[in-house]
Amino acid sequence: MDKHIRSFIRYISLERRYSPRTITSYSNDLHQFEEFLKDYFGVSDIFWNKVEKKIIRYFLISLQENHLSRRSIARKLATLKSFFKYLAREEIIDHNPALSIKMPKFERKLPEYLSTTEIEAILKLPQLDDFENIRDLAILELFYGTGIRLSELINLTMDQLLLDENLIRVRGKGNKDRVVPLGTAAKKILIKYLQIRPQFAAQSVDNVFTLKSGKAMYPMAVQRIVKKYLSQVPNIRQKSPHLLRHTYATHLLNAGASIRVVKDLLGHESLSTTQVYTHISIEHLKDIYNQAHPGASDKSPKT
Repeated sequence: MDKHIRSFIRYISLERRYSPRTITSYSNDLHQFEEFLKDYFGVSDIFWNKVEKKIIRYFLISLQENHLSRRSIARKLATLKSFFKYLAREEIIDHNPALSIKMPKFERKLPEYLSTTEIEAILKLPQLDDFENIRDLAILELFYGTGIRLSELINLTMDQLLLDENLIRVRGKGNKDRVVPLGTAAKKILIKYLQIRPQFAAQSVDNVFTLKSGKAMYPMAVQRIVKKYLSQVPNIRQKSPHLLRHTYATHLLNAGASIRVVKDLLGHESLSTTQVYTHISIEHLKDIYNQAHPGASDKSPKT
């Protein structure tokens, strides 16, 4: 792999603290682009100053010809934009050839979410009879009650719990901190979990959530826990922690929360990222209207 790509991967890993999944995705995208450039220039070493805007366009066209979806192409272009921005900032290149390339448009799929009835049923599933079940419920409640990401939950440490203030301090993407309110239900089970945690957690582990062995939780372990409980819900394709994050955001908007407040709670950099949830909220309002308003049905109200 090219030394500048390796340097960029170290940067997003150590300084930007991107999730392992995102780092792998960026690494794969850049390796694919590197191989394309080697074929294009007929060389084994890349001179990044020679990469022009039109060459990036040729790469995107080649992806299109291989029937890659618009969403995947957009993701790869986003990777290239980040990479070339880094190269320009480090003065490895004189100008950023990806700067003015527009992202391809695609129809955003509305995220799945759970109904209030479904999430209430899920949160009743764990039997609070041992360490793992109590921990599992604390994890589920924290995902739904705060909307944090998987990586944020994994890296949550004891000093980030501000229980006296009903808050948690979350370290999100780009090493940015945000403070998120902690609801009564989430706080109650979290306190119960913290009371038994010292019996299992190794003294050297500062992470809030641990395995029964005492080691810190890792992403796959949390994903398995969440999938175990979400599998009880029929007709849901996505059985991951992100479904609970989607549910958190959707329920807030349906209850009348401002989209800007939800943006800050989720840790989104751009409002456009949060706006996908407004479409779900509008559909929810339509359903309420159709059920409640006399003029919504074909039947005319009696006079």
